[in-house]
Amino acid sequence: MEVKFAEFLISNTDILKCPKADKPEIAFLGRSNVGKSSLINMLANKKDLAKVSSTPGKTQLINHYLINKDMYWVDLPGYGFAKVSQSQRSSWSKMIWNYIEQRENLETLFLLIDSRHTPQQKDIEFINKLGEKGVPFSLIFTKADKETQKEVSGNVRLFKNKLLTYWEELPSLFVTSSVKRLGRNEVLRYIEELKINAIKEQKQKALM
Repeated sequence: MEVKFAEFLISNTDILKCPKADKPEIAFLGRSNVGKSSLINMLANKKDLAKVSSTPGKTQLINHYLINKDMYWVDLPGYGFAKVSQSQRSSWSKMIWNYIEQRENLETLFLLIDSRHTPQQKDIEFINKLGEKGVPFSLIFTKADKETQKEVSGNVRLFKNKLLTYWEELPSLFVTSSVKRLGRNEVLRYIEELKINAIKEQKQKALM
């Protein structure tokens, strides 16, 4: 997949105000400061598409981007240690789950994991909740340039082993670096497959 067009569309807190669900959609989510915005910019090959900040919790809205004029990418607020009030975190959580459970054109949720760390319980719990609700998701390990390849591989292996204590099989998994553009082609290829399959399903439904 080659990204030839990418533009910001809208930010909001209400799923009813999201763009019309007439195109395949993928969303990016993860703990605060995991690198969602940087990953989106790297994949889109557009440095300032998503706003990047070193401050955890910068993304506070549902941000929609139109990609190649035939699909949407969505940057969701992070969860975890952002320095905000309990009421604000609760509001974000409600907004995120309303989107995840109700957005009918969501093809997959890319859950981002910081490859520098061993498995974090909050990530495992979130993944298990996605499974309980039947939400399609894939894993993207970020910031692979921040540690040695051996350390990153070790952390990814530990995470996979931890998941296998709950799951019979693992979801699609990618290792990335927004700095070195590692994993870009693999993730884009996967997104293209999702889009093609979604369009085929739409055409089949139209013929029924």
